[in-house]
Amino acid sequence: MYVVYFKIVEAMKKSVLSLLAVLSASLFISCIDRPVDYSSDTAVPGSSFPGKPADVEALNAATYSIMNALGGGDNNDILNNPFYWWSIMSDDCYGSGGLQDNVAKSLHHFTTASANQYEQDFILLYGGISRANNQIETIDNVSWTSSNMNQRNQLLGEGFFMRGFYTLLLTQMYGDVPLYTSTMITEDMYQEVSAEEVIYPQIIADFVSGMNLMNVASGYGINGDGHANRYAAEAFLARAYMFWAGFYKRIEELKSDAAPTIELKDRYGETIKQDGCEAVASISKSDVVTALKDIVASGRYKLCEDFRSLWQYSNSLLYDEAHDGKNHAYMFIADMKRENCFDQPGMGNGNTEEIFQIQFMNASKWGIGGTYNNPRMYSNNLSLYWGLRNGATNDNGKRDNTYPFNQGWGQGTPSCNIWNDWTAAEMAGGYTDKRKKASLIELDNTEEVASYTYEKDDCEESGYAVKKYADVNLDANPADNDSWWKQASGYSSSSLDNPQQGDHFEDFYLMRYADVLLMLTELTGDASYMNQVQRRAGVRETAYTLENVQNERRWEFAMEGLRFNDMRRWSGCKQHSEDSYAAKALGRQRGQQITCLGKKNSQIMEHMTCSWEKRYADTKGFLPKPQAQMTLMNGAMKQNPGWGGDDDPKHTPANEYTYRTMY
Repeated sequence: MYVVYFKIVEAMKKSVLSLLAVLSASLFISCIDRPVDYSSDTAVPGSSFPGKPADVEALNAATYSIMNALGGGDNNDILNNPFYWWSIMSDDCYGSGGLQDNVAKSLHHFTTASANQYEQDFILLYGGISRANNQIETIDNVSWTSSNMNQRNQLLGEGFFMRGFYTLLLTQMYGDVPLYTSTMITEDMYQEVSAEEVIYPQIIADFVSGMNLMNVASGYGINGDGHANRYAAEAFLARAYMFWAGFYKRIEELKSDAAPTIELKDRYGETIKQDGCEAVASISKSDVVTALKDIVASGRYKLCEDFRSLWQYSNSLLYDEAHDGKNHAYMFIADMKRENCFDQPGMGNGNTEEIFQIQFMNASKWGIGGTYNNPRMYSNNLSLYWGLRNGATNDNGKRDNTYPFNQGWGQGTPSCNIWNDWTAAEMAGGYTDKRKKASLIELDNTEEVASYTYEKDDCEESGYAVKKYADVNLDANPADNDSWWKQASGYSSSSLDNPQQGDHFEDFYLMRYADVLLMLTELTGDASYMNQVQRRAGVRETAYTLENVQNERRWEFAMEGLRFNDMRRWSGCKQHSEDSYAAKALGRQRGQQITCLGKKNSQIMEHMTCSWEKRYADTKGFLPKPQAQMTLMNGAMKQNPGWGGDDDPKHTPANEYTYRTMY
């Protein structure tokens, strides 16, 4: 059990540092933390700060802490995690939840119930960018020596990497936005700029700086320590390049010679010059492939032997209960090797294929507040939002009914489409894909749960739930809906006095080694990388085709938030029309049987206002920019197409993007 203890303590070191950093460094960063309401008087007070390496560590922790506000925090009845939003917007999830959960359903139907419904992530991401800018600009206030120059370069590289990471999420969500690369905002920076021509070159440059500055000699970036490293930068370089090439440059197959080179030029057309990127004027597909192959050649990462090892339901405590002959037994994990359980060395949090992640710990507090903080931010509340829907009966979550799975809010449940498409692929290939039942809970299968209740206030239920991030209980716990973490070494008491909302510590994976392998196959056409992923899943190894890569990515990363942006980049070649990959995949949800108001399969899934094909083609998958921020920018930022307004080239009628009650 020492691995669980190590992970909790390791996360504690990072997260407590984050909390202290936010408090102790707030004097130095509060004036530049605003999302877009910068002013010309944002000079950082106290120019001697940071004065020592530990001060830079504090700034670095504050930069990272935005990830916890995104990953665990919530606002307006929706989890802030962008990857959760993208899961709900894909064809793999419905909005679902209770009748009152309109934000989740708005996301799924590409509508909005209010002008600022999607503002929180906009604010948080600009907050992360501003903190990274401050870290980059002030790092040399410290008098670094030759003995700690590796530390300086690592921390600077992390600043560039995190700026690129936050900017990538921002532009994938909101499209063309102001690009801030300094804490001192010029008039030019107030202006919205082209993501294709200005923002992506800067993102790529930031990842190049990160990969060239971050270094093993610093002692940072070891599996599970919470720091980014060179390999994370190389992997995200590939992710950003592939989205840019597919979505904007309309390249259908990236293995082709037509894959473009991205010139690293700023808003003025000048080559970007910054630490770690001084000698790099452009990035080609070949450069991206070289970066990914560097990750493989490093030997730092490998696929876990058993796909189930990645997920907390495979913990050794639950495994032992499956073999003790007492009470309940979750037989799905009984055939595992015990050394492959989630809480064993090299598995679970900090596992051998985890390249970058959001970590969580027992530090959430109801008293935590402020623009860039949230009471639940140190708990991975995907486990709460994706937990089994509970209502008036309070049946779901009782161990005699749904052991080992706990109750939650049941938003964003898996669609019928992903189960049906996956099953069809298995039948066509003549195999059983181990990942399907390792990723999804089949609620009407008594081998999974004894008795699931469809509650009377539910809607858009499919009969499936998310297993990857599901919280699980143990017979060893005193009460129903207790978390298995309660029995883990190092656990003391619930940080919120509420295990359902505060005790979720499974890492959220932002980059896994499996992604590196599948990106390599997609970029090169060499199926040997993809075949490694297929072998672990127990499926037939195939040659390269784009369709094979598309399916492997969908199955491997189900419910991890990658599907939607994959769909979008595969749609550029059809100009994001109603005939594009994303539009057609989303449209196939129409006509599926769904459960609403507790009545099983009582309704047919239909789009809320018009069709998924039209809403995708009108918006290209971008969210509306928050009206409050557009007002703040005084006309310098325009609303995205498909969301109304005077500048909407689609002239979209309000009844197509405005939420309406369906159930």
